[in-house]
Amino acid sequence: MREKSKNNKLKQSVSDKIHISGKKVQRVMFYIISFGIFFSLYEIIRLLHLVDPSLLPSLAQVGYAAINKVRDGSLYVHIYWSLRRVAIGFVIGMIMAVGVGFIMGYFKLIRSLLDPIMSFLRALPPIALIPLTVIIMGIGETSKISVLIYASFFPAVVVIYQGIISLNPLYIRAAKCLGSNSQEMFIRVILPQIIPHFITACRVSLGVCWATLVAAEMIAARRGLGAMIMNSMNFFQIPPVILGIFLIGIIALSMDGLVRYIERKLTFWQEKIG
Repeated sequence: MREKSKNNKLKQSVSDKIHISGKKVQRVMFYIISFGIFFSLYEIIRLLHLVDPSLLPSLAQVGYAAINKVRDGSLYVHIYWSLRRVAIGFVIGMIMAVGVGFIMGYFKLIRSLLDPIMSFLRALPPIALIPLTVIIMGIGETSKISVLIYASFFPAVVVIYQGIISLNPLYIRAAKCLGSNSQEMFIRVILPQIIPHFITACRVSLGVCWATLVAAEMIAARRGLGAMIMNSMNFFQIPPVILGIFLIGIIALSMDGLVRYIERKLTFWQEKIG
């Protein structure tokens, strides 16, 4: 009987592993098909002269530009500085958003006071603040990182505090009835419900950070992918421009994929539709 039970568990384990492997293969296939369609359409648009071919280089020309940038070492420098700025602005913005979001979520009076000004500031595009920050802080790293903190903070704080005020009170009341103290309630009841909202806030903030960073680097930077795009455009070198655009998309997609991977690990218990 025990041997039969062990065999059933082994079969179930093997079946689960095959299922997980199949889902990973399927996900990779969808990525390949999706990008295959995208790059095919890119080449078709160019070949049919829907856009002037001199303004839309072939993928081979973009690849050749990438090889040249790798050989002279400049590509690594641009990627490093863009990643560095995004990482610093994103982390500081998220730390601030978590603190403010929890305060606004827990205290109704503070939420009532801060919500109007938050809604006002959130509606202001971070790109519009770039000239002001350059005037006040100069063209150094401080101005760029300040704009990135602003860009990551406001989308995240709204998602976090909305997640807190939408917590299921049934779980909290049940935990109180079972004698949970404040620490246990936070770790076992509140935190698991907040994690999905926190991950969503991270994904939204990362996207806004990348869009804002490129604009900031285009205005006042010598290093970074936005600066590479702007410098290439000034000399009418279109392949590096397209290369920079592709790289921004690839890096942003990779970072989003990392966040989603962390989400799957932290919220494995959560039932999802798809």
